[in-house]
Amino acid sequence: MANELMRFSVAMPEDLLIRFDRLVSRRGLAKNRSEVVRDLVRDALVEEECSMPGIEVMGTLTIIFDHHASDLQEKLHTIQHDYFDNIVSSMHVHVDAHTCLEVIVLRGETGLVQDIANLILGTKGVQNGKLVVTTTGRMA
Repeated sequence: MANELMRFSVAMPEDLLIRFDRLVSRRGLAKNRSEVVRDLVRDALVEEECSMPGIEVMGTLTIIFDHHASDLQEKLHTIQHDYFDNIVSSMHVHVDAHTCLEVIVLRGETGLVQDIANLILGTKGVQNGKLVVTTTGRMA
């Protein structure tokens, strides 16, 4: 069965199918229903893998902060230096005269990457941010 091509059909309510077709059309000309279903399955499998303890993941942490906030940049730099083995790279962008955006690329075990992100996100002066994780592409 492992070498057999599996095909399946799913009954779907019409309103759900209409909404799904809109998603398919937003994904571009090269996508059809089957490709979008495969994309969604891959996304779900990556999310599941990234939630497993002990798995090595890559993450991007995007934060917004006011660079005039009291010693915030020094605190952020200290955290990044404390975890230099896990910080792959960072990019700093000046949004306006007061606001900065920083993207920090992290690599490491799922829990550690989340802990580093939480430490940065919890730093006083960080206005908001989000961590997005993915696999390294290696099978678990």
